[in-house]
Amino acid sequence: MKTGLSVWLAKNGYWLGGVLGYPLLWAILQYRKHKGKEERGRLGERFGRSGLPRPDGPLVWIHAASVGETLAVTQLIEQIKGCGLSILLTTGTVTSARLAAERFGGDVIHQYVPIDAMPAVSRFLDHWRPDLAVNVETEVWPVTIGELARRKIAQIIVNGRISDRSFERWMHRRELARSLFSRFSLVMAQTDLDAERFSDLGALHVTVAGNLKVDRDAPPADDQLVRTLREAIGDRPVWAAISTFDGEEKIAADVHVALRGKHRGLLTIIVPRHPDRGDVLAGLFAAKGLNVCRRSRDEIPAEETDILLGDTMGDMGLYLRLTEIAFVGRSLIAKGGQNPLEPAMLGAAVITGPNVDNFRDTYRQLRQRGAVRTVESAEALMQSVDFLLSDRDARGLMISAGYAGVRDMRGALIKTMKGMERFLAPLRLEARFFARPRPVPEKKRTVNIKDKIASQDLRKALR
Repeated sequence: MKTGLSVWLAKNGYWLGGVLGYPLLWAILQYRKHKGKEERGRLGERFGRSGLPRPDGPLVWIHAASVGETLAVTQLIEQIKGCGLSILLTTGTVTSARLAAERFGGDVIHQYVPIDAMPAVSRFLDHWRPDLAVNVETEVWPVTIGELARRKIAQIIVNGRISDRSFERWMHRRELARSLFSRFSLVMAQTDLDAERFSDLGALHVTVAGNLKVDRDAPPADDQLVRTLREAIGDRPVWAAISTFDGEEKIAADVHVALRGKHRGLLTIIVPRHPDRGDVLAGLFAAKGLNVCRRSRDEIPAEETDILLGDTMGDMGLYLRLTEIAFVGRSLIAKGGQNPLEPAMLGAAVITGPNVDNFRDTYRQLRQRGAVRTVESAEALMQSVDFLLSDRDARGLMISAGYAGVRDMRGALIKTMKGMERFLAPLRLEARFFARPRPVPEKKRTVNIKDKIASQDLRKALR
């Protein structure tokens, strides 16, 4: 049986740790800035400070942790903007901040999310005063959740999901989980399993809306650049390994070496999940005797190019438009998997390793359609790539199945907006009031106090 002290620590230990550790956070953020993980000149935002004014009228705060979450809610943001509401978007990474600037420009206010400690959170909320807080997927910050609840600001989760690992960790902290998840006014989960997990952790109002990532458009690409690269590649056989993690790039390079004799002119596109590893990977491929072309240097594949290294951010739409076969990483060596929807949307037969827990339901639905091949080893990956390069009909069937699978999974955006309606409706009414032209009050004549006294003295003299 837990003692009163242990229960108190479970609920308040995190908050207490933030208070005690607050003086060290500046040094930590400075170190992250040195590593390129924080943006120079914007560290103040991490402490809730902002040089931007809060707009008039109702404000919806949407928090998306990184690039994937930001992309997931792009269409949702457009829908909420269409209601006449101002949007504050917070993210936690430099790359997601760049993406927000590219996608929304000045139409959406972007800030880095404040560190989850007092007084950063209170300073942030004092300045922005959001009318609604929307959490994308499940980035749970105890201090922020508690402070929003104290201020009676409604909190909801959209596109909610909980991985196996996260669920297991939360189940070991049931008291803390209940105290946090019960404060959400609504949770809209991606799948039935996610909904069940949210309920088990204490969420009171849970629905299933589906995956917003399915409803967004395919990732864009510059048409001229696509044409240039396609002309350079010509009719060479091409396959891609995308969103790869450490160790999977070596496997992809080994597959290339094994198959280039059979598939003459083979070009392998490798897109690491973290482009800052580009120098290391280029060295790894060169050590294998492979000719490497790097997109970060605007290089164009030549006839002798073996590897097109996609070491840039935001260009997945470009790389996937150059291939009809895509191995999706973080699934063979690393665990959790990466999203297969983008290759399916853009006409690529999808190959994955067995470790796809983070996207289990998405893979299940695509697999039922015949859009995915699962491989258990580097040898099996080589065999699948060989098969799909050799058999155009089999490749075409998988591509068609991917299109159909994506079409069947759509609809989350409509369900999410419907679920949010009771929170957005009063804000829309308020926004109309602020948008209505207001009568300009007649300017009152101001009187200087010295002039007033002088006038009184003059009247007395005239008497």
